Parts: sequence; structure tokens; C-alpha cells
Amino acid sequence: MSSTIVEKPSFLQSKIGGLPRPFWALWGGTLVNRLGTMVIPFTGVYLTQSRGLSLTAAGLAMGVFGAGSLLSQLLAGVLTDRIGRRATLSGGMLATAAIMLALGYSTSLPAIVASMFVLGLVIDVYRPASNALVADLVSPAERPRAYGLLFWAINLGYAVGMTAGGWLAGQGFVWLFWVDALTSVVFAVLVWRAVPETRPEAHESAGGFGVVLRDRVMIGFTLVALGNALVYSQTMTMLPVAMTKVVKLTPGQFGLAMALNGVLIVIVQPLVSGWLGRRDASRTFALGLAVMGLGFAMTAFVSDTFGLAVTIAVWTAGEIVTAGIPGAVVAALAPAELRGRYAGLFGFSWSLAAVLAPLLGGPLLEIGPRVLWFTIGGVGVLSAAGMLLLGPAIRRR
Repeated sequence: MSSTIVEKPSFLQSKIGGLPRPFWALWGGTLVNRLGTMVIPFTGVYLTQSRGLSLTAAGLAMGVFGAGSLLSQLLAGVLTDRIGRRATLSGGMLATAAIMLALGYSTSLPAIVASMFVLGLVIDVYRPASNALVADLVSPAERPRAYGLLFWAINLGYAVGMTAGGWLAGQGFVWLFWVDALTSVVFAVLVWRAVPETRPEAHESAGGFGVVLRDRVMIGFTLVALGNALVYSQTMTMLPVAMTKVVKLTPGQFGLAMALNGVLIVIVQPLVSGWLGRRDASRTFALGLAVMGLGFAMTAFVSDTFGLAVTIAVWTAGEIVTAGIPGAVVAALAPAELRGRYAGLFGFSWSLAAVLAPLLGGPLLEIGPRVLWFTIGGVGVLSAAGMLLLGPAIRRR
């Protein structure tokens, strides 16, 4: 009598096994690219200190960057579906490398403003193409885990890149532009060599953005994503201002507390992504949004570094819960030949939030910190409720 012994997969296999090799090439390129993401976080410092621009001129330059990013996602979605995922991603990365160097060597205000607009237009072209590639390469059951792993790579790379970028900036800002350009080229070459083109043949009746805009479920989900993005964008807009100007934390104290966000994501997210991926997407995403809203609402009561760290731990837990879900939902809603456009509309919600967050957050902070943070918390809870309402329609898809 014989028996078959089934080996239980190892911990490492359970976290990274079962995904195709081209996905790991995309993952590796994303990690390398994020390791080199040094220019954008230091743009304001570069424009005012290295190029001697006034605060008004620097604000203008960063404003046109935002305008370019608004167009970027929609344009990239069309290119992803028309010319292909691989060509759009690699081309966008090469264009980013070229314009990074152009900006690094620009000295006049017109040249800087023009470079910033084009940089905003091309720097995130890769996102819809990357999202579509994952949807094409990975089975629906594994997509939440795959998108979660990409989220993890982005955060790991960004944490290391920020640390290295701060040191390099002290050696000379031009180094930031060269490192960012080089890692963009590496990403482009890696994808071109190791990732096959997966764009399906478009049907005559496939249509364009009109199909996306007539998809009520996708429009509803985009509004939920906009709420999510408005909440999260406060981490880069009003949170630093409120903590340093109102609570009177030093930049060092604020940076120390914010480091907890990256540490928790890098340690915890890979451990829970597989389990979260097996849960109902709508309910899980709603839970994450509600927890994020709670964390930001708690910021109204912060008076020291420890209190800030507690709130960061709470909203980071919500961020971890939501990590791999949006990409999987968009992939499920989109016809295969329109995945780029659907991902582009989703990305547009984040670009729009980056523009709206300071415009809305600034006046609210002027009224009072509690008004700002309770409003942001309310946006998170409303987004969670909207996601629950969308749940049945998403499950039918």
C-alpha cells in the first residue's frame, strides 16, 4: 500500500511562488526604478536652493508638473491599448530619462517650466502599462497578490531612494538627475528584453474612452479611488505642514515618525498580501479605507511625536489592507483590449487628487487642524461606504 506525500509549500514559495517570470522582470524593473526616484521629493529644494527660484516661481513650476500629470494617465492609457504595453512602458521610461537630464541642466525659468511640464507628462506613463501587463500576465485569483508585491517593491525602493537621495543632494543636485535617469533606462531595457507584448487584438467594436466613461461601475470605483487618493495625498501636502507649523514638531521628529510608514509596509505587507487577496475585494477595500480615515481623523489629537506615530501606524494598516486591491478591481472591470484606458482613468484619479489635496487642505487647515483632519477622516469613511455600495456590481463582474 503506497501513499502520496504532498509537500506543503515553504513560506517563501507561498509568498512569491506561482507568478510568471515576466511578472518578476516587471517587479525587478519597478524596484530599480523606485530606488532611483530621487528628483521629485527634492524638487522644491532643488528649484529654490540650486536654481535660486522664488517660492512663487517654484510653485509655478510644480503646478505645471501637476498639469502634465493630469494628462499623463489618460494619454498613457490610450497608448497602452493602441501601441502595446511593452512599448508604452519602455518608451515612457526612456522619455523620463531624457527629460530628467534636460531639467537637471536647465537654468532659465522658461526652460525649467517647460521641462517640468513634460516631466509630469511622461514620468508616470508606465503606470497604466504596468497595470495592464499584470492583468494580462497573472490569473484573476493571483492578481491581488501580484499588485500587492508591486506596491511593496515601490515602497521598499522609495524608502531606500529617499535615504540615498538626501545624501546625494549634499554632494550636488545633478547626481539625483543622473541616478533617476539611469534607473529609468534600466527599467526600460529590462521590460523590453524580458517582458513579452501582451496586448490583445482590438475588436472593431472595442471603442475608446467613451466605453470607459459609460461604465457606471468603473466611474463609481474611480470616485472611490479619488476619495482614497485625497486622504492619502495629505501625507505629502498638509500633514508635514500641520505637524511642523501647528504641533511644532521638528523636521527630524516628523521624518522619524513617517519612517514608521515605510518600515511597517516593508515588514507586514508581504506577510498578509496572500491572505487579503483571498478575501472579498469590495469589503476588504472598504475596511482599509475606513481604517485609513480613522487614522487621519485621530491626527486631530496629536500633540507629540509618539501621538503622530500612533496615527501613522493606524492609517498605514489601512494602506496595507488596500494595497493590492484597486489594480485587481480595475483588471476585473476592464475588457482585455481596454485595460490600458481603464487603468489610465484610475491613475487620473490619483493625479487629480495630487492637485486637489493642497487646494482643499490648505483652507481647511487655516480654519483649524480638527476641521481638516475630521473632514479627511470623513472622506475616508464616505469612500468606504461607496465601496460597499459598489460591491454587488463588482462581484457580478
